[in-house]
Amino acid sequence: MPSSSASASASQRKQRSSGTDNADSNIVDQERQQYYVDRLLRIGGFNDAFELVKLAVEQKFKMHRAGLALVLQGLPGNLGAYHVLGSNMIIVNKRILGLIKAIKSTEQYNSFVFTVLTHEYLHSFGIIDELRVRNMTYEICRSLLGEKHPATIMAKYEPWSVFPELGALQNSFDQKFELIKEFDKRSQSYIS
Repeated sequence: MPSSSASASASQRKQRSSGTDNADSNIVDQERQQYYVDRLLRIGGFNDAFELVKLAVEQKFKMHRAGLALVLQGLPGNLGAYHVLGSNMIIVNKRILGLIKAIKSTEQYNSFVFTVLTHEYLHSFGIIDELRVRNMTYEICRSLLGEKHPATIMAKYEPWSVFPELGALQNSFDQKFELIKEFDKRSQSYIS
């Protein structure tokens, strides 16, 4: 039977090792967050944003789907975007995008695009429970961007609490829409 001092020594080594593991894990988490924060700042359009969304969802929830289309349309001010259930379409509010791009920073604009595309991408998996999708979007943003990042705040409180200016937008649907070319391009294969 081992002595109590030998058991205590083994326990102390395990605690030190566990502390080192936690420190290493925190460093990895910080590096991963910095990677996502930097990449989000540098997105060069909807396709870049969506590639980052797919990477984040894959990393956090091990979910992947290809072949989606993005449509921009003027929507009521209280509707950021929606996914047409059973389709490959994500429709994003063109008015909100225009307003945020005109009056806010690149970081805030990119954060809005990331948050909205993440939310609707999760719906495209057939998850119709709005609260569940909101919580999943928040969890992705919190874990990959940090608690204080604009995208995380938008995911937690909704964009309207971050951008009160959105309340001044029209409450109507435009008849015109814009299909974003080459959206989700990396998921498409070449067919001859």
